[in-house]
Amino acid sequence: MSILTGRVIFSGKARGKVVKSDLPISFFGAVDQKTGIIKEPRHPLQGQSIAGKILVFPHAKGSTVGSYILYALKKNNVAPAGMILEQCETIVAVGAIISEIPTVDQVAIDRFQTGDVVRIDEGEIKIEKKSDC
Repeated sequence: MSILTGRVIFSGKARGKVVKSDLPISFFGAVDQKTGIIKEPRHPLQGQSIAGKILVFPHAKGSTVGSYILYALKKNNVAPAGMILEQCETIVAVGAIISEIPTVDQVAIDRFQTGDVVRIDEGEIKIEKKSDC
């Protein structure tokens, strides 16, 4: 098990399987707000659901409407359980705060793999590698 720390954007606790992207994510237009499925053509996560997962990605891209898409995901019960980023910009920060999604940034995302199980607890991140599970 590895333990990392980061800057807390929205505090809280979350646990779930990692779905990781090495590319930025646009929440506006690239995530189906009713299902939580990435629908951006040619994105590495296209067709995968972020619902209930720990979403690990470098940063967001695109419109400020992305904050409200995160809120819609939460209202539709398909939001990520938590988010871990290298750099959180205002789009994700506002979305995490209004949606109450535990979010941490300033974290080296190369330490994560899709399928790892992660616990976020007030800025502390515990990684159980998928090979440990």
